[in-house]
Amino acid sequence: MGEKFIVKTKSGKIQGYFNRGVIKFKGIPYAAPPIGNLRFKPPLPVEPWENIRDVIKYSPVCPQPPSALEEMVADPFPQSEKDSLTLNIWTQKLNNEKRPVMFFIHGGAFRTGSGRALDGSRLVLRGDIVVVSINYRLGPFGFLYMPDIPDATANVGLLDMVTALKWVRENIIQFGGNPENITIFGESAGAFAVNCLLAIPSAKGLFKRAIVQSGYVNKFSSQPSTGIKVYETLLEKLDIEKGDVESLRNLPFETIIEKLNSFEDNRQDVISFTPTIDEDILPRNPFEAVKNGFAKDIDLFVGSNLDETKMWALWATGGDNFTEERLERRVNGIMRLISQNETKSKVLIETYKKLRKTPRDIFDAIDTDYQFRIPSIRLAEAQSQHHKNTFMYLFSWKTPWEGGKYGAMHALELSFVFGILLDKNQGIFPRKTEETQELSAKIMDAWIAFARTGNPNHKNIPELPAYDKGKRATILFDKEVTVENDPYGNEREAWDAIL
Repeated sequence: MGEKFIVKTKSGKIQGYFNRGVIKFKGIPYAAPPIGNLRFKPPLPVEPWENIRDVIKYSPVCPQPPSALEEMVADPFPQSEKDSLTLNIWTQKLNNEKRPVMFFIHGGAFRTGSGRALDGSRLVLRGDIVVVSINYRLGPFGFLYMPDIPDATANVGLLDMVTALKWVRENIIQFGGNPENITIFGESAGAFAVNCLLAIPSAKGLFKRAIVQSGYVNKFSSQPSTGIKVYETLLEKLDIEKGDVESLRNLPFETIIEKLNSFEDNRQDVISFTPTIDEDILPRNPFEAVKNGFAKDIDLFVGSNLDETKMWALWATGGDNFTEERLERRVNGIMRLISQNETKSKVLIETYKKLRKTPRDIFDAIDTDYQFRIPSIRLAEAQSQHHKNTFMYLFSWKTPWEGGKYGAMHALELSFVFGILLDKNQGIFPRKTEETQELSAKIMDAWIAFARTGNPNHKNIPELPAYDKGKRATILFDKEVTVENDPYGNEREAWDAIL
């Protein structure tokens, strides 16, 4: 560990360290511990400290169940409800050059993950920017919807993000960053969160740009009826009466996590915690808010991966026995989720058969588009009506891992965005080769250019026009980076009357 650096923040002095060209600050508290009576409540400001606080190690992560994805690349991280509302900062210099700030929100289905999972150093070195990552409350601690309890607030995990953004706005200039040029970006649940921040009144003015990587907000998202079902299911499992928030607050977080795990193991069913539309924090569906111009002043770069849901094959059973009958049954299930007639399943399947070979491939493509690509397109369509700086990408580089069976799967682009290319394949992270290094450089430069100017174009990629419903210009990140108008347009059109 190299030279130490001391920064004075509004909360107190902190000491980070220098390593390989980057000054790092890890585990900076941005809010008071959400424990005891503060569980399920909005975050409070962190108590200032007097002495210099060492921030050279990551904090514990927020309480969460085990993550199969993170266990591929690391041992489980220590957890704490008390000490986990923290952020991390990577920068090259502490002068007043006002560098663009990239504020990353991790994914993990709002159940798992942390700001420590992806190091921002390579982005910092590549573009002379400042990178911030955060922890936020997860699962029932961050996203439990309890409308019958006035003393509990929905969406406190989103409020954690807003509080962290406010901390960054107030302090980032001390780290060489520009508080007037903050880009929020996130992947998966983190992208869902970015969608929500585009619609949250209390987040107005806290950021200038947004990158949405594989987000999945649509007009059916965040419904209170779903939140109520999750709340009632959790209370039943914990043997707590509805409305008894004190008992919920008194349970150790380990007990709640353990009960959730045992329930899901036995039922083979996962309780999904997501942001929920409520009166105060998220007053309307995020997609509808953007469509109506609520985020009209925000530059947007949005996209998805070509084979997102092939990642689920990592944990799926019976994948080799995916019949035509099973395909139709699964697509019918999607139609029911979005209140559509099952007759539309046949139209979708016939459309996708033109480019796909097996029932498994057809379903993966339909499911990917339902969950990720079509919502990304709808978001770009909506924002482009209000702001010319709206751009679209499609990540289509296919991992050669395990014979290429996972394609351009969910989360694969993170390796390239953060420049994390290792000497050998590690889980979903591909190894360093001339091909992966070249693609990563082009992607990193696009993300950095967007954070700097609101436009992802740079000299090493083809010119990407802004998105509009006429041409639908999309940049495809693959072995060769190309720009196409309306890629997979027939499949997109098949959804026009559905989602």
